[in-house]
Amino acid sequence: MKQAAVRLDFNNLMADRIGSQGLSYSEIEGAGKLVSRAVEWFYTRRAKGKMDFFDLPARAECLKQSLGLARIMKGKFEDLVVLGIGGSALGTAAVQAALSPWEYNHDRKARRGRPRLWVLDNVDPEKLRGVLSLLKPGKTLVNVISKSGTTAETSAQFLWMRAWLQRSLKKRWARNLVATTDPAEGLLRQIVRDEGLASLEVPPGVGGRFSVLSPVGLFPLAMTGVDVASLTAGAGHMRKRTLDENPWRNPARLYGLLQYLLYQKGYRINVMMPYSEALYPLADWFRQLWAESLGKRTDSRGQMVETGPTPVKALGATDQHSQLQLYMEGPRDKSVTFLRIGKFRREASIPRAYPRHRDLAYLGGKSFSDLLNAEARATAMSLAKNGRPNCSFMLPEITPHVLGQLIFLLETATAFAGGLFDINPMDQPGVEEGKRYAYGLMGRQGFENRKVEVEKFEAGAMDKYIV
Repeated sequence: MKQAAVRLDFNNLMADRIGSQGLSYSEIEGAGKLVSRAVEWFYTRRAKGKMDFFDLPARAECLKQSLGLARIMKGKFEDLVVLGIGGSALGTAAVQAALSPWEYNHDRKARRGRPRLWVLDNVDPEKLRGVLSLLKPGKTLVNVISKSGTTAETSAQFLWMRAWLQRSLKKRWARNLVATTDPAEGLLRQIVRDEGLASLEVPPGVGGRFSVLSPVGLFPLAMTGVDVASLTAGAGHMRKRTLDENPWRNPARLYGLLQYLLYQKGYRINVMMPYSEALYPLADWFRQLWAESLGKRTDSRGQMVETGPTPVKALGATDQHSQLQLYMEGPRDKSVTFLRIGKFRREASIPRAYPRHRDLAYLGGKSFSDLLNAEARATAMSLAKNGRPNCSFMLPEITPHVLGQLIFLLETATAFAGGLFDINPMDQPGVEEGKRYAYGLMGRQGFENRKVEVEKFEAGAMDKYIV
């Protein structure tokens, strides 16, 4: 059976449609040498194990490992708590929100015996206390996710949840904890060995923001009933399309190239705007993917470039009434990427009423999906008529297979864009710098000088600039 495919409609990026503000066919064709260099760069890095995310759909062990542990844990727990931050959390939250019913965490019937999911991706004590008040230690499975085991936020959460489990379960606490970490190295792997914890492996060459199709995402998603086999198959389907050397038939390379060319024309902000509440968290995941991968100080030769497009999220139709005014008439520095759905899984009709009031009666008999899709079409056209570039990913429906396609497309487009920008899309040195200062402030051994540096900096603040 032929699977429905994700399509990229970029008519509204082209000069044919929006005039001089858009891209011309010749501009895209003229980028051939740049594309060839980026393709060569991509395959060279892949050969060195620097693009291992690209081969995740073909790695059966990731799926087998995740499903195997999920089967062992099935039916034993009422709640699943994921401890992680950034890429260790955003992908799981996005996919679960997209594929599980809205009422999943609130309705036992919707869960069908599966655990509620709580993704704790921050260390706000109020949220932590609030979630904990809803849980029973004996019926809670904790999945701590950290490749190194030294991420301060996740480490603190782990220590806190471990103590909570120990207080109630005593020596049996380890049965309620699963660690997802490096297969051989790192502090968390050492703790797994010492404590006898159940564990899953993060493939060594896969970075956090590219890891949702590894056990980082597959295990918790399998626990909540997501068809992760179909999700992975969808990614594999898109992987084949991204191997097409003709960029006009390769949606990942094409999207990366189009966004790069728009950046060169001054469109430095990329707004992702799903016309689907279920896909709104996916825009959160994409923000990290795009920002952390492409925002870099130096290029591959070490030269200062301070480059990178800024991702922004919006929600259709909600943000037509908050952000769209800026996108329509503000600075010409934004392009919009819409996520549009062909068929919604649930439908609701607008009742017919007030026939004498034509300004209200016209809605009667239509569906809410009719209205939402009309809003999407109208917004895209209005932006285009005003010379504002926008494109749309067309999803026939929201299924695991379709979502797997979209995730893999966006991951590959981001990595390919790294080659076009001539930067390393797999590191995050700016994040690491902040981490080191935080280590110093929290008293981690070896980072004492960082604390001194922060205190000296803060001591230089002037009262006249504090109101």
